[in-house]
Amino acid sequence: MIPLMQIEDPARASPVRPRWSAFLELGFRPLYLAGCGWAAVSVALWIFAPGWLTGQLGGVVWHAHEMLWGFIATIAVGFLLTAGTNWTGINPLQGRALAVLTLLWAVARIGFLAPGSAAFGIAAASELLFFAVAALALGRVIVVKRSQRNYGVPPLVFALGLADALFLWAAWSGDHAVLMQRFHTGLLCMAVITLLVARRVIPFFASRAVQGLSVPMHTRSGHWQLGAGVFAIACGLAGWPIAMAAGLAVAGIIALVQLVAWRPWAVRRVPLLWILYVGYAALGAGLLVAAAHAAGWVLRLAWPAHVVGVAGFSVLIIGMVTRTALGHLGRPLRTDRLMVTCYALVIAAAALRLLALLPTPFVLACLHASATAWVLAFVLYLWRFFPMMIRPRP
Repeated sequence: MIPLMQIEDPARASPVRPRWSAFLELGFRPLYLAGCGWAAVSVALWIFAPGWLTGQLGGVVWHAHEMLWGFIATIAVGFLLTAGTNWTGINPLQGRALAVLTLLWAVARIGFLAPGSAAFGIAAASELLFFAVAALALGRVIVVKRSQRNYGVPPLVFALGLADALFLWAAWSGDHAVLMQRFHTGLLCMAVITLLVARRVIPFFASRAVQGLSVPMHTRSGHWQLGAGVFAIACGLAGWPIAMAAGLAVAGIIALVQLVAWRPWAVRRVPLLWILYVGYAALGAGLLVAAAHAAGWVLRLAWPAHVVGVAGFSVLIIGMVTRTALGHLGRPLRTDRLMVTCYALVIAAAALRLLALLPTPFVLACLHASATAWVLAFVLYLWRFFPMMIRPRP
């Protein structure tokens, strides 16, 4: 008997396999993974296995360098290379060129860990090439498309690399006073880049995510803010601490005024937004702390570095590497419990790290708890996003 009708179960769609072409499609894919992975590894080494730090930098100098240039600046470069595609319609780096850039970054990380002056020289050269190539790639597409509002971005990336070169030279020379000045210069260059990016993307993200919410872009105040930041950098290099403090204070106050105008209460139910608001608030407060330090009111360098770096940059980063990754990967712009857990862990790590700066009997406990929360946050991020980053956009 011939069956009149045959019913078959629909074939299951085969899972999309990882592809090198997808992984090297845009700058955020390899550099977000590299930067976040290194954030976890480097802090674990610094806190739990400092005996493994046998490179030329060593100790707190290595930690400061790797946090600023190995982690924070790497995420910034990944974001800017990806944003450059949106700004100009041309992908600054992809495929083999992006692979070479990532390889330069990896060689630098290994070289700064390895003992000996030769390893240090190779690492320094690789890292400076990393920033130079990124700046040139961004500059090329921005100039070709005459994207005038972004003309300042490549020089800022180049300045970040130049501050790194000055820091490494001071470390090689053994001049601790100059070393700290160069670290401050790099920190402020990164702050200017962050202010530029955050002032653009936070209002844009907020207006799209919350129905009926309209927040100002603060273009004019943003120009004053960036001018104050660049002025502070120049005064720091010139050795004018009071003028530097004034520039930092202006930039920080403008950031906090902008934040209030962005109506933070309206985004309290949207984790992808409130994490960015928290980070921007901490960055503004950190610039005020840095101003107090420059004026001689805060004597410990650790306070501005950690308020700006851990509470500001890092909280913004965990928000940006989730929000922008979801958007560019074609995923729904919604958080899950794991992502919100990452946010909570990074905020907890920042709070505990600041508590560890206070002279209390719990300094070591706070430091270890901060490092544990930090490492767990970025490991969870990798667990969630690595499978998506190595596959084509659905």
